[in-house]
Amino acid sequence: LAAPSLTVLGLAAYLTPDPNGVGTHRQLGLGGCTILTTFGIPCPMCGMTTTFTHLAHFHAVEGALNQPFGLVLFTGTVLVAALGLSDLVRPARRWMRVLAVVERHETAIAISLLVGMIGGWGWKWAAMSGTLPFLP
Repeated sequence: LAAPSLTVLGLAAYLTPDPNGVGTHRQLGLGGCTILTTFGIPCPMCGMTTTFTHLAHFHAVEGALNQPFGLVLFTGTVLVAALGLSDLVRPARRWMRVLAVVERHETAIAISLLVGMIGGWGWKWAAMSGTLPFLP
């Protein structure tokens, strides 16, 4: 648990947030978003790398305004990293207890994540179309 989550957090800290709110992933040698370049609309995950990068640099407001659902995913990544590290330092199979809770509530968690992703997508779409007047 610690290795993949810390890798994601480390990459986010290494990158520089793209001022356009999307495209930070291109610093990793990846291509542009196919949906954005083809149709001119953001995909549901547009801006996530930029948001993670803002949050890893402690730019909480910029990150949350860029892609609000990214804040949820970033927080989850930090919690998983902490859980993994705590089990490395003092093994107690904490992840098994967390997994048991997740399994008991998996439908509610899945629905919440889906609604959050759709809401974040709507926010990003509105922000990129200029519908949110308070965003630069």
